Amino acid sequence: MKQTVKVAKFRSVIPISGSDFVREVSQDPSDVLVVVIPYKYGYPECGVLMQCVEELETMYSATKFVKIISTHCIPNYPDCNIPTVLVYNNGAVKSNYVGLHTFGRRCNPEGVAIILCQSDPVLNDGLNGEASREAVLEGVRKMFIETHSRSLAKEYCFLGLLGKHLLPKHLQMKQELTLSA
Repeated sequence: MKQTVKVAKFRSVIPISGSDFVREVSQDPSDVLVVVIPYKYGYPECGVLMQCVEELETMYSATKFVKIISTHCIPNYPDCNIPTVLVYNNGAVKSNYVGLHTFGRRCNPEGVAIILCQSDPVLNDGLNGEASREAVLEGVRKMFIETHSRSLAKEYCFLGLLGKHLLPKHLQMKQELTLSA
């Protein structure tokens, strides 16, 4: 019989202040990965990343996402480095990603998820074990491929520059479905 482990569920990106940092980030249990987003109001890049993170947190509720004004997190943090993503576990920085360009030319939730899972899966679906880890990685890959296939099909269809016969087979079928709808 399988034993289930109760995993913390976080339902939103939690705004914190400098005084909350130790309690909300450094003192979390060892099984909780915390994604910290230092940001500043009025920076469009921060808004783009925050939209991506808000979508990801709905899918990966066992990963804790917090946001904090950059200078409350790191005094004198240069504005040219925001947005930044810091991944904490056991009170230590596990990885960091500086600037929106880190997440690709077109920052989207899929790209952010891929980057966060490059070395070790940061995203957690709330299940436990190696099967969960593999499921998260596979889900991120599928989400990335699906989104980019759809995007390519729309671009080809919109541009009308290529005949249907020049599209890859899987995009031809998507184009036919799109046009028939």
